[in-house]
Amino acid sequence: MVAMSSPQFSRPGAIDLSGLAPATTPAPGTAGRSAYAVDLTTADQIGEIAEASLQHVVILSLWSPRSPASVEVNDLLARLADAYAGRFLLARVDVDALPQVAQAVGAQGVPFAVALLRGQPVAQVPPTLDEAELRQVLDSLVEAAVSNGVTGRVAPQPAGLPANDPTDEPVDDPRFAEADASLAAGDFDAALAAYDRLLAANPVDIEARERRAGVALMARTSGQDIAAALAAAEADPDDVDAQLLGADVDVVAGRAEKAFGRLIETVRRTADADRERVRTRLLELFEVVGVDDPRVGTARRNLSSALF
Repeated sequence: MVAMSSPQFSRPGAIDLSGLAPATTPAPGTAGRSAYAVDLTTADQIGEIAEASLQHVVILSLWSPRSPASVEVNDLLARLADAYAGRFLLARVDVDALPQVAQAVGAQGVPFAVALLRGQPVAQVPPTLDEAELRQVLDSLVEAAVSNGVTGRVAPQPAGLPANDPTDEPVDDPRFAEADASLAAGDFDAALAAYDRLLAANPVDIEARERRAGVALMARTSGQDIAAALAAAEADPDDVDAQLLGADVDVVAGRAEKAFGRLIETVRRTADADRERVRTRLLELFEVVGVDDPRVGTARRNLSSALF
């Protein structure tokens, strides 16, 4: 850990950002790249990040190029930001370039990460390289956000580039530019149509299919009353529509296993067209969570058992 002389961060509370001024030296980017990560280069960008946390969880990660451990933590967080498909924004701060941010949050050293929600820090994120442990923390944060009515997602963006380096190649594939622009504008139908055109031209485009599944989930859950949706699903296990929406909400809240189990049980209780609807939705949610996720492998086996 790279030490910094500042007060110990003890528990979530208000971060005083009023005294922060723009830094004169930009922070270099990290190695980990993600469509859902940004590198802050001026301290006044913290205000923008706090505002963004009104819509979705923000993970503010402090790091230093002098701390290999902090770089590794950022790399893992960047990979998970992509895996969570916009359920949280990773905001990285090089404390060597922006020491005032470290002082503002009371960080004694790096790696140091804190979750922001509704403009305030709500939990310190452990600086672990254990992916399973970090996923549990992130799942809890996403679930807490949903419980508090914060259900937005981060629009994918060309992120993770070294700051002030226009010669580097963009991260996002240009074939997704139309869909990304539509999504950034909040036009889910146009984004889905753009992905449909890509898939019509190349049905085996796995990345396009995965991205489309994520946008479709966002479209189905946008504006939904989360508590009401879950209550309806629990009240009537035989209501197929309620179970489909309940599973969508579960995935948004980071409860993939709950979502999979809900739909697999619905498969067992249904037949014909309803069963096919549920099976199709379950396969789509597998794409959202990630086909390499071990929870998906388990659910696939359970689905086969339910079907046959």
